Amino acid sequence: MTEKEKMERQLLYDANYDKELEADRARCKRLCQKYNSLPIEDLDERHCFIKTILGETGENVHIEPDFWCDYGFRIKVGENFYANHGLVILDAGGVTFGHDIFIAPSCGFHTSGHPIDFERRNQGLEYAYPITVGDNVWFGAGVQVMPGVTIGSNVVIGSGSIVTKDIPSNCVAVGNPCRVLRPITDGDKTKSWDR
Repeated sequence: MTEKEKMERQLLYDANYDKELEADRARCKRLCQKYNSLPIEDLDERHCFIKTILGETGENVHIEPDFWCDYGFRIKVGENFYANHGLVILDAGGVTFGHDIFIAPSCGFHTSGHPIDFERRNQGLEYAYPITVGDNVWFGAGVQVMPGVTIGSNVVIGSGSIVTKDIPSNCVAVGNPCRVLRPITDGDKTKSWDR
């Protein structure tokens, strides 16, 4: 079994020293670098080019530079996907976003992790668990989502949250670690900010 196959099967794999994975990451980094240097006013070119990086997209996808990811082909985004500046997606485990996603600046989605023991970690071994996000989700600034997390639909994740566990649908969740604060209600339709 190749290291790439181990990665895709959520097994420990050699991320640092495997030539195939190194080449895949280098290809993706070159594409991200080119994307980030495209003229900001050339929206058509940017919209077309982002689709060469991501594995699967809806028609309406917009990511502000700077954007970085590891492989690109392990990312799937639905329709009406918007991400502000500073998005990082470490997508070895696969990251799937539903429709109508809004991501504020400086957010990260991290599918990769490393063994706690230094012997295996120093060998370059890591694991990668998928991240799945439903529809109609808003991530506040600085949110970080960890390996293996599933976030439901109709969710707001508050700024600065570190999401280490699954978050159910129809709620506001905040904190470090992120936890459900309250359900989203009809009353939320009458205000723009809840204190």
